[in-house]
Amino acid sequence: MNNNDLFEKVPISKAYFKLALPVVLSMVISLVYNMVDTFFVAQTQNTNLVAGVSLCAPIFTLMIALGDIFGIGGSSVISRLFGQKQDEEGKNVSGFCFYGAIVCGILVSLIMMIARKPILTILGTNQATLPYASQYYTYMALGATLIIVSLTPSNLMRTEGLATESMIGTITGSIINMILDPIFILYLNMGADGAAIATIIGYFASDLVFIYLTLKKSKKLSISLKHTHITKNEVISIFTIGIPASITNLMSSFAMAMTNNYLVTYGNDKVAAMGIVLKINMIVLLVMIGVAFGAQPLLGYNYGAHNTKRLKEIIKFDLFVEITFAVITSIILALFTSSFIKIFMNDPSIIQAGTLMLRFLLLSSPCVGIILVFTTLFQSEGKALPALLLSIGRQGIVFAIFLLLLSNIFGYYGIISSQMIADIITAIIALILYKIYK
Repeated sequence: MNNNDLFEKVPISKAYFKLALPVVLSMVISLVYNMVDTFFVAQTQNTNLVAGVSLCAPIFTLMIALGDIFGIGGSSVISRLFGQKQDEEGKNVSGFCFYGAIVCGILVSLIMMIARKPILTILGTNQATLPYASQYYTYMALGATLIIVSLTPSNLMRTEGLATESMIGTITGSIINMILDPIFILYLNMGADGAAIATIIGYFASDLVFIYLTLKKSKKLSISLKHTHITKNEVISIFTIGIPASITNLMSSFAMAMTNNYLVTYGNDKVAAMGIVLKINMIVLLVMIGVAFGAQPLLGYNYGAHNTKRLKEIIKFDLFVEITFAVITSIILALFTSSFIKIFMNDPSIIQAGTLMLRFLLLSSPCVGIILVFTTLFQSEGKALPALLLSIGRQGIVFAIFLLLLSNIFGYYGIISSQMIADIITAIIALILYKIYK
């Protein structure tokens, strides 16, 4: 099947799931990898080591966000160019993004090594955690380029319909990482060093697979230096879409930190309950995010091709899938909430608190689906302002406003319901923005 046919002629449901399901599977595997990684680090039974590695988590999140600038920003531009049959221009954008990510990674490594001491201080290290955090930090700094670069081809390949190939690259790295974790951390007793080295090797393997598959499978993308010449407007488009997309990753950490700061006054059991609830809810969210981002190239291509009729049909189908999945999974989780929480911790106070927290989040999960659809739509269309507003809304500005407001009025119940209210308000904003910008 011609890749153009996938975007132009194949029935929407078939094209949609062909692009989306590999992304969902990649995200599920990544979630499993994160849990496995945390498990093996915890098996050292060294609290300071576990804390030291955990303190470096924001650095990893930042690298993923920087990779998204070139991955999501580049895929937005390329999808529209392919829709306009400007394949050569799309090829040049792919080359620019690949080498742009490399340069970005090198700069991040240099900055992290030069500003090593102040950054570790900002991360919250103390005398007990510093040795372990420093070990992990060093290898993450050295491997920054490998992490940032991996986000570029994994996103760009989907613009040509190579979603399965993108999935293979992502899963390869995750599996290698999971295999190496117990060997380096436990068997070779390398501790924090081993955790970081396993992560970097995993990303290096992914990069090699992505490069191989791009060279062998792709007809429109390039990793050649000669295909890096793009216009000023294309550069601006990459960053105006990529930066808001990267902010979304940072906002989730921001929302979690704010929630914990407000909850801690009500007891550590409430903080623990929220941590467990967010992990359970993340399983649902990752599927919804994977579906939304999987559909992004389809939206961008048809927007670029000015195929308004097909574009509207894709949006309707996208909304149907997201909302239906959200409703079904919410009902299942709501019915068996306590059972899911017991998997993590069988403590009556945590089960009681977590049950209410999770049900609040589940009430607004269809709204999250609406937000995701329109966020990816605006990114695909290159509409920077609405994409930015939605990226900083749900877990950023809108959330912060309602957390502050509701916590002062309703106390504890205001805190645990603030994300639900923020989801509803942001979904309404998304619908209004769609009416304005369609």
